[in-house]
Amino acid sequence: MQALSTYREYAPEVMQARAREMAQELARRRTVREFSTRAVPDGIVEDAVAAAGSAPSGANQQPWRFVVIRDPVLRARLRDAAEAEERAFYKQRAPDEWLRALAPLGTDAEKPFLQQAPILIAVFYERFGVAPDGGKIKHYYPHESVGIACGFLIATLHHAGLATLTHTPSPMGFLNELLARPKNEMPYLLLVAGYPSDDCMVPAITRKSFEEICSVL
Repeated sequence: MQALSTYREYAPEVMQARAREMAQELARRRTVREFSTRAVPDGIVEDAVAAAGSAPSGANQQPWRFVVIRDPVLRARLRDAAEAEERAFYKQRAPDEWLRALAPLGTDAEKPFLQQAPILIAVFYERFGVAPDGGKIKHYYPHESVGIACGFLIATLHHAGLATLTHTPSPMGFLNELLARPKNEMPYLLLVAGYPSDDCMVPAITRKSFEEICSVL
């Protein structure tokens, strides 16, 4: 154990201002499906991944792995693989209820953003760790841990000025194959990041009120 040296305390009015500012900052975030091909400066995505890596995790096992994909040829291959799964999903596997829920968002099997956006971040969770002797190390709460890390990642990218999209084709096994990831890693999501296109449009949605999402007892 060691002494806590990183905590910073603020005056109550400063705390309120910081909390409100953060809430307003994140409320501006929108999921984007129309991306510019404009390059993202080096270092920004790496810093965002470093922020994600600071998230809490079960037993501090940090069961996340991030693969940043800038190569346009690889992005095109990922698009082809993802669209193949999406076509099968929309035509065969998706229940009618799910398709009705997606209809207002205007999504379909075509995923051009996987090729247009300059950055893809494939996020994996480790089902188990691997000991030096090759044995398995049980991981605790890997899904929850990686979910929190992805929240950190998305918030940091937004705060830096980039737009994002969480993409979860099902199944996602092609990510292991194309990115040469080991069998103990399972795909969690494919995060698309970059600048929105100049003519970007987003669905007209509303968010639930505070009273609908929170009870204060």
